[in-house]
Amino acid sequence: MKEMMNALLMYGPNDIRYEKIEKPECPTDGFLIKVKAVGLCGSDIRNLTTDSKKGNYPFVYGHEEVGEIVEIGAECTGFEIGDRIFSPRPVPCMECEACIDGRSEQCQNIKEPEIGGFAEYAAVSGRVLKAKMWAKIPKDIKYEYATLGEPLSSVYSCQRKLNIKFGDTVVIIGAGPIGCFHVRLAKLRGAKTVISIDIAQNRLNTTKELGADYIINSLEIDPIAEVKRITNKKGADHVISATPVVKTQQQALEMARNGGVITFFGGVPKGTLTPLDTNIIHYNNLWIYGHFGANVKDQQEAFRLAISEEFTPEKFITKVMPMKDIDEALRIAKAGEAIKIVLVP
Repeated sequence: MKEMMNALLMYGPNDIRYEKIEKPECPTDGFLIKVKAVGLCGSDIRNLTTDSKKGNYPFVYGHEEVGEIVEIGAECTGFEIGDRIFSPRPVPCMECEACIDGRSEQCQNIKEPEIGGFAEYAAVSGRVLKAKMWAKIPKDIKYEYATLGEPLSSVYSCQRKLNIKFGDTVVIIGAGPIGCFHVRLAKLRGAKTVISIDIAQNRLNTTKELGADYIINSLEIDPIAEVKRITNKKGADHVISATPVVKTQQQALEMARNGGVITFFGGVPKGTLTPLDTNIIHYNNLWIYGHFGANVKDQQEAFRLAISEEFTPEKFITKVMPMKDIDEALRIAKAGEAIKIVLVP
């Protein structure tokens, strides 16, 4: 009889149950970890509250897990029982054109695990090890801090590509977890002025604590006019729209300086289109980028940053909750009462 474990099984939108399922087998070319902590991601929230699997249930989500090695496969070397492991998902093949080109986030053969990280145990395969999609967590680092490495990676990759640097003025639209990461990282990269925009005052107050020089509640004041006032009518060097709202993408154009850079970081609902005044783009010589994901190198560097004292990971972890309390965790997250929630089995 196979061993069993607890896991969060999704049976449909908002129908998530903490139940027993079969414990995954240890891969011969990898290892098995006992999950110690797993972050609740914005994509997890969306997936758990919509018909994300088109009726193909039950399913276990979760991709920000960290844990401790409890079993090692016969063909796996370089690891020991008790090693503390960071192993984000999904996993690139490292063989396709995109991977070879250094764009593993666009892997043509990306692979999701059959069982996600919202469980007591998770299997780490040889494919993960080959792709270098893992890191050992230092013994003095809390597991919940290590979960930040995965969600930070896309933000890290974005700002590296944009080359946000000393003296820049940066506007971040959206003060959710990703917006908060953007604020903190922009200040660490040397941005002189960081402006945070949102409609939730509590989240704006948090970005102030993370380094935002100005906060703008767009329910109370015209954000475009306020950015222009702060920048002496010049506009910002960089404007990053980190929300799922099409309106903020058009607003971003009007907040940038001549020759400025706009980045669409937050995905909007499928099927929606953003009306853009292309004359603003044309006559103001604006550059517009889209950003998604992070390659393996950025993932590794983001992990090292996430657990560093400079990044202050403790400021991002709002709550650590039992996995069985997923309904309450989702309520808190959707209400904007937390930056980052970490679940423990």
